[in-house]
Amino acid sequence: MNFFPKTDYTPIPAGTKTAFIGLGVMGSPMAAHLKEAGCEMTVYNRTTSKAKNWTETFGGKYALTPAEAAKDADIVFTCVGNDEDLRSVLLGENGAFSGMKKGAVLWDATTDSAEVAQEMYAKAQQLGLSFVDAPVSGGQAGAENGVLTVMCGGDEDVIERCTPIASAFACSVKRIGDSGSGQLAKMCNQICIAGILQGLSEAIAFGKTANLNMELVLEVIGKGAAGSWQMNGRGKSMIENQFNFGFAVDWMRKDLGIALSQARRSGASLPLTALVDQFYSDIQNMGGGRLDTSSLILRLNQKPKQ
Repeated sequence: MNFFPKTDYTPIPAGTKTAFIGLGVMGSPMAAHLKEAGCEMTVYNRTTSKAKNWTETFGGKYALTPAEAAKDADIVFTCVGNDEDLRSVLLGENGAFSGMKKGAVLWDATTDSAEVAQEMYAKAQQLGLSFVDAPVSGGQAGAENGVLTVMCGGDEDVIERCTPIASAFACSVKRIGDSGSGQLAKMCNQICIAGILQGLSEAIAFGKTANLNMELVLEVIGKGAAGSWQMNGRGKSMIENQFNFGFAVDWMRKDLGIALSQARRSGASLPLTALVDQFYSDIQNMGGGRLDTSSLILRLNQKPKQ
């Protein structure tokens, strides 16, 4: 894991106890930034060896269950895979909720559904706890550098109280609204990324057919109205067919599936998102499920398997 400590951590009150559940490509560096910022840290991961290795690198303690990790923590952070993963680490006798002290906060950085966020918020309230849905944007590089954007749903006073601590791994922490709003905002984020990457893919493929110097083209148009983070951050690597930048197609399809399901419930129309989701399915069928999301251009460079 790459980890790049920040020089401007927000001061954290001495003795702040935190737990982090889920040490994947996002969770591991997020937890490391919290530890570096001064939090007392206990970590949990389904693969115990990963949690043990994390503590050998960064310090702190590891636990054998989510409940054990959450015991005595002021804030418990989670970053797991999906709705069912979140339920599995929060609920039940070994779940984090069962180990948390009254008044503690569960800060969920997972990208999951607004429904599960609202479900866990209600459960937390029953137990005398607080729950914040706080998905992040910025990818693996953002997590490693501690510059994620966090969109939050939940009680304003809870989010305000926790923001200085969450800022250890973030450059922006904003409350969007009530429980579930953070997840809905993340869906908006993924919808935008999908559309932008498809347009960028088509532009690069089109320019290549016209024998243009596409690095030069992107340099020029990137300074105008067509410019975007994706163009500036991924355009050159897309031209060079490099797709090892962390946020995988498999994860994007999971996120777009959440957005499309929400759209069906709310009556929203997402025709472009639905189309790009199928294009990502083509990339999976080509064996590219673990490539990053900019690999969308591969559909235009070669025929997918039938």
